[in-house]
Amino acid sequence: MIADAYLDDIKHKEDELAIAYLPAVRAMAFKLKERLPSSVDFSDLSAIGTEELIKLARRYDKSLNDSFWGYAKKRVYGSMLDYLRSLDILSRASRKLVKAIDYAVEEYLLKHNEEPTDLELADILEESVEKIHEARIASSIYTVMPLQDQLQVGDEGETLANIEKEQLVEVIKKVLSSYPQREQMIMQLYYFEELTLKEISEILSITESRISQIHKSIIHKIKESIGA
Repeated sequence: MIADAYLDDIKHKEDELAIAYLPAVRAMAFKLKERLPSSVDFSDLSAIGTEELIKLARRYDKSLNDSFWGYAKKRVYGSMLDYLRSLDILSRASRKLVKAIDYAVEEYLLKHNEEPTDLELADILEESVEKIHEARIASSIYTVMPLQDQLQVGDEGETLANIEKEQLVEVIKKVLSSYPQREQMIMQLYYFEELTLKEISEILSITESRISQIHKSIIHKIKESIGA
Protein backbone atom coordinates (compact mmCIF):
# COMPACT_ATOMS: atom_id res chain seq x y z
CA MET A 1 0.00 0.00 0.00
CA ILE A 2 2.82 2.38 0.92
CA ALA A 3 4.61 1.50 -2.31
CA ASP A 4 1.44 2.14 -4.33
CA ALA A 5 0.95 5.53 -2.62
CA TYR A 6 4.57 6.43 -3.38
CA LEU A 7 4.17 5.50 -7.06
CA ASP A 8 0.93 7.47 -7.28
CA ASP A 9 2.70 10.50 -5.79
CA ILE A 10 5.53 10.22 -8.34
CA LYS A 11 3.04 9.93 -11.23
CA HIS A 12 1.12 12.95 -9.89
CA LYS A 13 4.31 15.03 -9.81
CA GLU A 14 5.22 13.90 -13.34
CA ASP A 15 1.79 14.92 -14.63
CA GLU A 16 2.09 18.27 -12.86
CA LEU A 17 5.41 18.77 -14.65
CA ALA A 18 3.74 18.09 -18.01
CA ILE A 19 0.80 20.38 -17.19
CA ALA A 20 3.19 23.22 -16.32
CA TYR A 21 4.62 23.12 -19.87
CA LEU A 22 1.36 22.71 -21.80
CA PRO A 23 1.27 26.44 -22.70
CA ALA A 24 4.76 26.10 -24.18
CA VAL A 25 3.63 23.13 -26.28
CA ARG A 26 0.56 25.01 -27.51
CA ALA A 27 2.74 28.02 -28.39
CA MET A 28 5.10 25.74 -30.30
CA ALA A 29 2.19 24.15 -32.19
CA PHE A 30 0.74 27.57 -33.00
CA LYS A 31 4.10 28.84 -34.28
CA LEU A 32 4.49 25.78 -36.50
CA LYS A 33 0.88 26.03 -37.72
CA GLU A 34 1.54 29.62 -38.88
CA ARG A 35 4.04 28.22 -41.38
CA LEU A 36 1.69 25.51 -42.70
CA PRO A 37 -1.31 25.43 -45.06
CA SER A 38 -4.84 25.50 -43.65
CA SER A 39 -5.23 21.76 -44.33
CA VAL A 40 -3.06 21.01 -41.29
CA ASP A 41 -5.02 21.42 -38.06
CA PHE A 42 -3.57 23.22 -35.03
CA SER A 43 -5.36 20.90 -32.59
CA ASP A 44 -3.71 17.85 -34.18
CA LEU A 45 -0.24 19.37 -33.77
CA SER A 46 -1.03 20.40 -30.19
CA ALA A 47 -2.37 16.94 -29.30
CA ILE A 48 0.68 15.20 -30.74
CA GLY A 49 3.00 17.52 -28.84
CA THR A 50 1.03 17.10 -25.59
CA GLU A 51 1.13 13.32 -25.85
CA GLU A 52 4.91 13.41 -26.31
CA LEU A 53 5.27 15.88 -23.42
CA ILE A 54 3.45 13.52 -21.04
CA LYS A 55 5.61 10.58 -22.10
CA LEU A 56 8.76 12.64 -21.56
CA ALA A 57 7.60 13.88 -18.15
CA ARG A 58 7.01 10.32 -16.96
CA ARG A 59 10.51 9.21 -17.87
CA TYR A 60 12.36 12.41 -17.00
CA ASP A 61 15.33 11.98 -14.67
CA LYS A 62 16.28 15.27 -13.02
CA SER A 63 19.67 13.86 -12.02
CA LEU A 64 20.59 13.55 -15.70
CA ASN A 65 19.17 16.86 -16.91
CA ASP A 66 18.19 19.69 -14.56
CA SER A 67 16.12 21.51 -17.20
CA PHE A 68 12.99 19.60 -18.18
CA TRP A 69 12.02 21.91 -21.05
CA GLY A 70 15.60 21.91 -22.30
CA TYR A 71 15.34 18.12 -22.39
CA ALA A 72 11.83 18.00 -23.83
CA LYS A 73 11.62 20.93 -26.30
CA LYS A 74 13.47 19.34 -29.23
CA ARG A 75 11.69 16.01 -28.74
CA VAL A 76 8.23 17.60 -28.63
CA TYR A 77 8.94 19.59 -31.80
CA GLY A 78 10.32 16.44 -33.40
CA SER A 79 7.08 14.60 -32.64
CA MET A 80 5.13 17.29 -34.51
CA LEU A 81 7.45 16.98 -37.52
CA ASP A 82 7.06 13.18 -37.38
CA TYR A 83 3.30 13.70 -37.54
CA LEU A 84 3.68 15.86 -40.65
CA ARG A 85 5.90 13.18 -42.20
CA SER A 86 3.28 10.55 -41.38
CA LEU A 87 0.74 12.41 -43.52
CA ASP A 88 2.94 11.31 -46.45
CA ILE A 89 1.13 13.89 -48.52
CA LEU A 90 3.74 13.84 -51.27
CA SER A 91 2.87 10.25 -52.07
CA ARG A 92 -0.58 11.48 -53.11
CA ALA A 93 0.82 14.12 -55.39
CA SER A 94 3.14 13.61 -58.29
CA ARG A 95 6.69 14.21 -57.06
CA LYS A 96 7.56 15.05 -60.65
CA LEU A 97 4.81 17.67 -60.63
CA VAL A 98 6.09 19.20 -57.37
CA LYS A 99 9.49 19.59 -58.99
CA ALA A 100 7.97 21.07 -62.16
CA ILE A 101 5.95 23.55 -60.08
CA ASP A 102 9.07 24.72 -58.23
CA TYR A 103 10.81 25.43 -61.54
CA ALA A 104 7.74 27.16 -62.98
CA VAL A 105 7.24 29.31 -59.87
CA GLU A 106 10.90 30.36 -59.90
CA GLU A 107 10.71 31.42 -63.56
CA TYR A 108 7.40 33.23 -63.02
CA LEU A 109 8.79 35.09 -60.00
CA LEU A 110 11.77 36.29 -62.01
CA LYS A 111 9.48 37.72 -64.68
CA HIS A 112 6.60 39.07 -62.57
CA ASN A 113 8.04 39.45 -59.05
CA GLU A 114 5.11 37.52 -57.59
CA GLU A 115 4.06 33.88 -57.35
CA PRO A 116 1.63 32.52 -59.96
CA THR A 117 -1.85 31.39 -58.97
CA ASP A 118 -2.87 27.74 -59.19
CA LEU A 119 -4.86 28.60 -62.32
CA GLU A 120 -1.81 30.18 -63.97
CA LEU A 121 0.37 27.21 -63.04
CA ALA A 122 -2.25 24.81 -64.38
CA ASP A 123 -2.11 26.68 -67.70
CA ILE A 124 1.72 26.76 -67.76
CA LEU A 125 2.13 23.06 -66.90
CA GLU A 126 -1.03 21.84 -68.69
CA GLU A 127 -2.35 20.16 -65.55
CA SER A 128 -5.66 20.40 -63.70
CA VAL A 129 -6.06 23.09 -61.05
CA GLU A 130 -6.89 20.35 -58.51
CA LYS A 131 -3.58 18.56 -59.11
CA ILE A 132 -1.65 21.82 -58.90
CA HIS A 133 -3.39 22.75 -55.64
CA GLU A 134 -2.69 19.37 -54.04
CA ALA A 135 0.97 19.42 -55.08
CA ARG A 136 1.47 22.96 -53.77
CA ILE A 137 0.02 22.00 -50.39
CA ALA A 138 2.45 19.08 -50.27
CA SER A 139 5.34 21.34 -51.17
CA SER A 140 4.38 23.98 -48.59
CA ILE A 141 4.30 21.36 -45.82
CA TYR A 142 7.81 20.27 -46.69
CA THR A 143 9.18 23.81 -46.40
CA VAL A 144 8.90 23.62 -42.58
CA MET A 145 10.89 20.39 -42.48
CA PRO A 146 14.63 20.17 -41.81
CA LEU A 147 16.73 20.68 -44.94
CA GLN A 148 17.54 16.97 -45.07
CA ASP A 149 13.85 16.14 -45.53
CA GLN A 150 13.48 18.69 -48.31
CA LEU A 151 16.52 17.43 -50.17
CA GLN A 152 14.93 13.98 -50.44
CA VAL A 153 12.04 15.25 -52.52
CA GLY A 154 12.52 14.28 -56.13
CA ASP A 155 14.76 11.22 -55.93
CA GLU A 156 13.26 9.42 -52.90
CA GLY A 157 16.38 10.15 -50.87
CA GLU A 158 18.68 7.99 -52.99
CA THR A 159 21.31 10.75 -53.30
CA LEU A 160 21.29 11.51 -49.58
CA ALA A 161 21.76 7.82 -48.80
CA ASN A 162 25.13 8.00 -50.54
CA ILE A 163 26.43 11.18 -48.93
CA GLU A 164 27.95 11.53 -45.48
CA LYS A 165 26.34 14.01 -43.07
CA GLU A 166 29.59 15.97 -42.74
CA GLN A 167 29.85 16.19 -46.52
CA LEU A 168 26.28 17.47 -46.77
CA VAL A 169 26.98 20.13 -44.13
CA GLU A 170 30.02 21.30 -46.12
CA VAL A 171 27.97 21.47 -49.34
CA ILE A 172 25.28 23.55 -47.60
CA LYS A 173 27.90 25.90 -46.13
CA LYS A 174 29.54 26.32 -49.55
CA VAL A 175 26.23 27.05 -51.28
CA LEU A 176 25.15 29.56 -48.62
CA SER A 177 28.53 31.33 -48.74
CA SER A 178 27.94 32.04 -52.44
CA TYR A 179 24.84 34.10 -51.58
CA PRO A 180 24.79 37.68 -50.23
CA GLN A 181 24.37 38.22 -46.48
CA ARG A 182 20.65 39.01 -46.82
CA GLU A 183 19.92 35.64 -48.44
CA GLN A 184 21.94 33.86 -45.76
CA MET A 185 19.96 35.75 -43.13
CA ILE A 186 16.69 34.51 -44.64
CA MET A 187 17.75 30.89 -44.19
CA GLN A 188 18.96 31.66 -40.65
CA LEU A 189 15.67 33.29 -39.68
CA TYR A 190 13.53 30.60 -41.33
CA TYR A 191 15.27 27.44 -40.14
CA PHE A 192 16.93 28.43 -36.89
CA GLU A 193 14.72 31.24 -35.57
CA GLU A 194 11.63 29.52 -37.11
CA LEU A 195 10.06 32.79 -38.24
CA THR A 196 7.23 32.93 -40.76
CA LEU A 197 7.69 34.47 -44.20
CA LYS A 198 5.59 37.42 -43.03
CA GLU A 199 7.85 38.01 -40.01
CA ILE A 200 10.99 37.78 -42.15
CA SER A 201 9.42 40.17 -44.65
CA GLU A 202 8.87 42.74 -41.91
CA ILE A 203 12.43 42.38 -40.57
CA LEU A 204 14.21 42.57 -43.94
CA SER A 205 11.72 44.84 -45.75
CA ILE A 206 11.29 42.55 -48.77
CA THR A 207 8.16 40.85 -50.07
CA GLU A 208 7.08 37.38 -48.99
CA SER A 209 7.12 36.24 -52.63
CA ARG A 210 10.74 37.34 -52.97
CA ILE A 211 11.66 35.46 -49.78
CA SER A 212 9.92 32.38 -51.13
CA GLN A 213 11.84 32.72 -54.39
CA ILE A 214 15.19 33.00 -52.58
CA HIS A 215 14.40 30.03 -50.36
CA LYS A 216 13.50 27.79 -53.29
CA SER A 217 16.53 28.95 -55.24
CA ILE A 218 18.88 28.00 -52.40
CA ILE A 219 17.24 24.59 -51.91
CA HIS A 220 17.49 23.98 -55.66
CA LYS A 221 21.18 24.91 -55.71
CA ILE A 222 21.94 22.60 -52.77
CA LYS A 223 20.13 19.77 -54.58
CA GLU A 224 22.15 20.41 -57.72
CA SER A 225 25.37 20.42 -55.70
CA ILE A 226 24.73 16.93 -54.31
CA GLY A 227 23.32 15.59 -57.57
CA ALA A 228 19.74 15.22 -56.34
